[in-house]
Amino acid sequence: MADEGESADAPPHPRAVARRTVLRRRLLVAGLVALTVAAFVTLAVATLAPGGIGLLELSLILLFAATLPWPVLGFWNAVIGFWLMRACADPVAVVLPAVRRLRADAPIKSRIAVLMCVRNERPERVVSNLRPLLDGLAAAGICERVHAYVLSDTDDPVIAAEEEALAGALAARFGGRLAVTYRRRTENTGYKAGNIAEFCARLGEAHDLAVVLDADSLMPASAVLRMVRLMEAAPEIGILQALVIGRPATSAFTRLFQLSMRLGMRSYTLGSAWWQADCGPYWGHNAVLRLKPFIACCALPALPGGEPVLSHDQIEAVLMRRAGYEVRVLPEETLGFEENPPTLVEFLRRDLRWCRGNMQYRHLLALPGLVPTSRVQLALAMLMFLGSPVWIALLSAGTAALALAGDLAAEIDAAAGVLLVAMLFFTTVAPQVASAADVLLHAKTSAAYGGRKKFAAGIVVALLFVQTLAPIMAIAHTLLLARLPFGGAAGWASQTRDDHRLGLAAAARLVWPQTAFGLVVLATIAFADPAALPVALLYMGGAALAVPFAVATASPALGAWMRRTGLAALPEDIVPPPVLLPRDDERPLPAPAGGSVAPLSDNRAVVLPSPACDRM
Repeated sequence: MADEGESADAPPHPRAVARRTVLRRRLLVAGLVALTVAAFVTLAVATLAPGGIGLLELSLILLFAATLPWPVLGFWNAVIGFWLMRACADPVAVVLPAVRRLRADAPIKSRIAVLMCVRNERPERVVSNLRPLLDGLAAAGICERVHAYVLSDTDDPVIAAEEEALAGALAARFGGRLAVTYRRRTENTGYKAGNIAEFCARLGEAHDLAVVLDADSLMPASAVLRMVRLMEAAPEIGILQALVIGRPATSAFTRLFQLSMRLGMRSYTLGSAWWQADCGPYWGHNAVLRLKPFIACCALPALPGGEPVLSHDQIEAVLMRRAGYEVRVLPEETLGFEENPPTLVEFLRRDLRWCRGNMQYRHLLALPGLVPTSRVQLALAMLMFLGSPVWIALLSAGTAALALAGDLAAEIDAAAGVLLVAMLFFTTVAPQVASAADVLLHAKTSAAYGGRKKFAAGIVVALLFVQTLAPIMAIAHTLLLARLPFGGAAGWASQTRDDHRLGLAAAARLVWPQTAFGLVVLATIAFADPAALPVALLYMGGAALAVPFAVATASPALGAWMRRTGLAALPEDIVPPPVLLPRDDERPLPAPAGGSVAPLSDNRAVVLPSPACDRM
């Protein structure tokens, strides 16, 4: 049957063809995930079959099946991403066809708001991240179309005073040619989402597009100009999300995490964008919003009990898609940077905040009018964390079953079990392996990471790091989810972004549950069947080593050694791009590239009061 608006005899409209193509992709991915999960379950049944499938074995199989969808989807995203990287001349154009309409020299017509959201951050760091972007936009000659806003929720009066002073200096830097406004709320109602909502209600209609930044966001002007031009060339896009990468770091924890994340995101994002298409992700920063539909359609729904929405970004994305606009990701590695936590303590704090926020989506899965893929995305965002308690339950039940087993050799098929463990491990590391393979197959790309040998060594260490970190995080997620039904205040504390040591006592206070659980599991398995200990160490060794792992990865000495040797280096460590190079902040700004620039009347630092906003 022809789509609405088509006649039976007319050729299909290009948009209808695109919709059908995306539908086929989604059905293919769903089928691959289902078949892979079925294959894993079949292999699990074969592993346990020699002893008979009783209630305990059935419980183990069901728990195992429940842990599979998330890693299996990640595997297929990685496979698709690797195929795109190897087989396509322009993988980005395959997943985001609108880039074919992009003209690098197209004049900028939109009125652009640059929104930097901060709360109790070091003001000089905020300004140092924002200033290069504004300098670049000024050099591009579009001052009259740009207005930068520092949207502060800071409640520390000392920090607030410094924020205001530095914002005023930043405004003065442009001499009336580019507007800079500092606005601080007296109450941080709704956290960051509430801050942006209040800006939209008061000032949003004065702008067409908003570039959303966090305090640690660093975007080159070239990236913002590319994204703005893409939004102008593709009016159907409501949110355009940039691929965000970690900036060069000195902490050992951050270096290892960022190398693993960089490689995982490289294949994963391409693969997921291939089937998500117009239902892409929004991560809340390093993105461009089309303000008119965002203001009209993306007000956050109320949650039971009046609890504020913590993970607002994906909700805003599905609401934008419900309004008929596309949400797209631009999977390029040159669009901007972020800072990642320097220690396990800060990483846990951030991840548990995300966990709590994603669990709120259970109240929003039934929002009327969402497209099916949007509901799947909300469910997957929850599953990313819900898989942790299921995995811990599986490990606990498996350990108990092993301790109670008689003749283990008679109760399991060892060959099937080894194959199952090997396949599961490869599935979980597939995103990093796929990207690493692509890098190693390109001499030029390998050289950007310091050469093939150094890159390969970094990958091995980064994979060991991730395997150690995984059970620590799984137990932390499990403990948080166990506490959620009993309430507790939701919060959004500022992060500690600077490197710092972590003592044994502080680490023990943080991760003693992981240590205790890991030691109990390993001791039980060592006593019941020492032959199974290598598998137990693979999946639970990290928990037992949580305290020394936390201390060592925060060690300045280890971080300094990694920098000297180039271990786990990113390309930006070796050849920093201009936006990361030290700058002479006193140099005069370049003259605008032709045309007159009208100064805006509010080109100054101001503090606005914070009355209740109708949209919140």
